[in-house]
Amino acid sequence: MKLNETMIAGTLKSTIDKIWNDFWTGGISNPLTVIEQFTYLIFLRQLDKRQERSERKENLLGIPSENPIYTEKQQPLRWSSFKQKNPEEMFDLFTRPQKDIDDLTVFDFMKNIGQQGGVFAKYMKGAIFMIQSPKLLDKVVQQIDSLELDNKDAKGDLYEYMLSKIAEAGTNGQFRTPRHIIRMMVEITQPKQDDIICDPSCGTAGFMVAAG
Repeated sequence: MKLNETMIAGTLKSTIDKIWNDFWTGGISNPLTVIEQFTYLIFLRQLDKRQERSERKENLLGIPSENPIYTEKQQPLRWSSFKQKNPEEMFDLFTRPQKDIDDLTVFDFMKNIGQQGGVFAKYMKGAIFMIQSPKLLDKVVQQIDSLELDNKDAKGDLYEYMLSKIAEAGTNGQFRTPRHIIRMMVEITQPKQDDIICDPSCGTAGFMVAAG
């Protein structure tokens, strides 16, 4: 069944296209990896939104929450906090354990949901943060922050559209090997100047260029 384009017309569609292109030009070219990393960031945004709703309820009723998602110490790991940082500071929060925040990164916190962990942590054990530059992270975070995702229909439309892009990429033969994987494989094979290289599925010739 083809996606009904009217479901995701206008701003949402153009923003997703822009995010997709930013991932692509930022070195993340596998569509499945794009959706994976995109989903992690969406989840972080939704965690913060959930705590914001809880805080509004606390202020209204005057009753503190017993199990906040983020503790007071962990506030810098929240979406509403790190999105205000400059790209380098934001990237550090994602990639370098913060000594004053229980030796956690934003990504570590997401994988374990603070101290709760449980079943979610089990399935997130192998999750890897693949965004390799502060500039790309900042671009994607700011664009995700602009998305209107307050209703379930919007989220469903968003993922339906992104899944259609996977199908399109497969049809066009666009499942490109990520650049860091190419570099690793070339380093392992250590091609010499007089070697003959056969790459029958060269695509954009990423392996050829790296070997050269």
